[in-house]
This record gives sequence, structure tokens and C-alpha cells, in this order.
Amino acid sequence: VQLQASGGGLVQAGGSLRLSCAASGRTFSNHVVGWFRQAPGKGREFVAAIRWNSRHTYYADSVKGRFTTSRDNDQKSVYLQMNSLKPEDTAVYYCAASRTIIVSSIPNESGYDFWGQGTLVTVSS
Repeated sequence: VQLQASGGGLVQAGGSLRLSCAASGRTFSNHVVGWFRQAPGKGREFVAAIRWNSRHTYYADSVKGRFTTSRDNDQKSVYLQMNSLKPEDTAVYYCAASRTIIVSSIPNESGYDFWGQGTLVTVSS
């Protein structure tokens, strides 16, 4: 699976953005699709994930209630709706996918086999 993340940009604090993760080569089927972010000078951290078949979602505590991940029905796109953005949400956002990841590993980047190139989100104060 090849992944392409898009939708990043510059937004003021309190604003919203929607990121997209598009798959090519193969469609999402039994995959878990995760979102991670990496702020300047920091390590990559888990943001959210969705299990394709069940649509079950997982969120980091820092984004619960503000971010929502969802998928469409064509097996090719996953979205991250980000509301009430804060300056600390500024980061490069990546999507990743795995068919074999177990639930306990969903927040761990090492559990993902496929990665997109990242899209920059900048939140100004």
C-alpha cells in the first residue's frame, strides 16, 4: 500500500483542518490506519487510528474531543478532522497502515508497515 497524506496548512488557533490519507496500489481492507505527528525537535507521537473493518477508533489523550478520524466507503481514503486547533498541534502529520498490528501496539509507530510522506500543519497563536 502506498500512502499519500494531504490537507495540511496554516491555521489560527481555534480553527480547523481536515487531513486526508489516500491509498494507492492496494485498497484498505483489514488495515488499521494510524495518524502520527512530529513537532520540531521532538519524536513522532501517536495521534489517532481507525480499524478499517469495524471503524473502531483510537485517540491520544491530547486530541480526544478535538480530533476525529474516519474513513470513506471506497476503501481508499482515511480522514483526520482536527478542530479547536492549538499551537502545540503544530507538527508534520503522517498516516501509516498495517494489516497485522495488534490493539496494544496501535500507538506504536514500529507496528506500522506503510507510511505516507507527511503533511505540515502550522497553528498560529
